[in-house]
Amino acid sequence: MATFSEIIKSNTPVLVDFFATWCGPCKMMSPILDEVKGKVGESVTIIKVDVDKNPSAASAFNVMGVPTLILFKGGEVKWRQSGIVPAVQLENVLKSHV
Repeated sequence: MATFSEIIKSNTPVLVDFFATWCGPCKMMSPILDEVKGKVGESVTIIKVDVDKNPSAASAFNVMGVPTLILFKGGEVKWRQSGIVPAVQLENVLKSHV
């Protein structure tokens, strides 16, 4: 299994959803991510990182609140936003980096 740093260094854009199981807005983000994944398919990798189980990953990227979405490509942060992101906006962001 690839490590987190290996995954985000991919040339395929990788959207990381930093979330917590106790977070209400995070639960609302989940179906949005599923919908967007259905539209972008294999052109974007979407992974979820539980900040309570992976505090080092969260602190490495200064994630202070959840949900926080960060888009990586080739190991670089291309976009980030905290809070709920509407599916249309998220889809447009992802397509602009494919």
